[in-house]
Amino acid sequence: MINRRSFLTQSLLLAVTGIWAQTKKVNDRQIIYQFFDSGLAHFSYAVLVDKKIILIDPARDAGSYYTFAKEHGATIIGVIETHPHADFVSSHLEIANYTKAKIYISKLQKASFEFEPFDAGNTIRLSPSIRLKAISTPGHSPDSISVVLEKDKEPHAVFTGDSLLFGSVGRPDLRTYSGEFTTQREQLAKQQFHTMHDIFALFPDKTLVYPAHGAGSHCGNAIRNVKESTIREEKRTNPAFTWLDEDEFVRQLLLNQPDIPQYFPYNVEINKLGANELHKALSAVPILDNNYWEESALFIDTRPSSAFRIAHRKGALNIPDADKFETWLGTLIAPHQGFYVVVSEVSKIKPMLLKTAKIGYEVFVKGIFVYNQNSADLSINDFDSDLLRANQDRYTIIDVRTEKEATDKYFDRVINIPLSELTERVLEIPDGKTVLVHCASGYRSGIAASLILRLRPELNIMDISNAITKF
Repeated sequence: MINRRSFLTQSLLLAVTGIWAQTKKVNDRQIIYQFFDSGLAHFSYAVLVDKKIILIDPARDAGSYYTFAKEHGATIIGVIETHPHADFVSSHLEIANYTKAKIYISKLQKASFEFEPFDAGNTIRLSPSIRLKAISTPGHSPDSISVVLEKDKEPHAVFTGDSLLFGSVGRPDLRTYSGEFTTQREQLAKQQFHTMHDIFALFPDKTLVYPAHGAGSHCGNAIRNVKESTIREEKRTNPAFTWLDEDEFVRQLLLNQPDIPQYFPYNVEINKLGANELHKALSAVPILDNNYWEESALFIDTRPSSAFRIAHRKGALNIPDADKFETWLGTLIAPHQGFYVVVSEVSKIKPMLLKTAKIGYEVFVKGIFVYNQNSADLSINDFDSDLLRANQDRYTIIDVRTEKEATDKYFDRVINIPLSELTERVLEIPDGKTVLVHCASGYRSGIAASLILRLRPELNIMDISNAITKF
């Protein structure tokens, strides 16, 4: 059970960072504790046995793990990384430096920090009846491992990293074997086939399944929106278990994978090196005057799109503070490009810096400040749905949903440019007409409208925003 103090701590974490946690008892002295970061759909875990804690795939901010250890009077003795993650920066090195815990990873990672090799056959004994065992599960990456929690020598749970996801498997196109993209991803897809059918399919049906990512993650496709599963349930609902022919498995796995955000290779390299201590990195970011201005600078404005449309700094890109902020920041802004962060109020400063740090972008933040409107600021015209209905020919309509989403059309004559491709394809937008931008709910269209305005300031831009739900 979670005590009141622990519950309040978790509620605060949820309010600030989108992280919540829940327990799953093995017995009274042995607990699996699951943490979830909704912004990146990332699961991490604490395995607590007899006052000893092993962390699995921890997030960048280690504070919640330290709080957990303190509340249970326990010691963090080890951190396991199932692979070098692409979508977030891990705190494994910081935790090891702070607690003297060992880092356990596959030797195939070729990491730059000191670690204990944890490959097939290696174990960590936590009590006479409980141990963690490494198994090799390549496919998502060549160095992926999974971690089996054995109780009395029988599998109780398996922490699958991104090898086996809820209703899906990890995508095989994020890492490299060689310089030839098609070859490398097909080779990894074949490894994933054998991981599924020669390893996971042989586990007892009742074995609990705990992956590193859930629904909404770019590390897989069509992930079920659940927090826990079993091998039995995955065999029933996961199509990867039904693709019994290797060629068919490879073909199906490579279909319709999401775009790869440009920050992913950068995060893999950070995780191989080990990230800097978080709060030291955040304290290095300057907090600037509310009227700060720099000609030609890139401002990431995190206020709601409704506020951005009223007034914003010239050259600003509006990525509102929401669950997908981190992913869109790392999709649209290349690593090593410096930018300023704009927030609506002082209380937003720390949470927004924490969000940039999840993907290692805090080092690119040149400063952060609270927005204060001045006479030089720009605005975006309000959208009028009646004018659109009266004469659609007066407008160029840009649909920034994915190609698959855009098959379900809202309007007759539309140019589909997915938001992830908009920077490279912005010159495809014709001039001469007012440009209307839409997505499915208004979040992506707000980002897109600001991006088009930044790159094509000569255009007259309108954001249909959440009014799209009326069409």
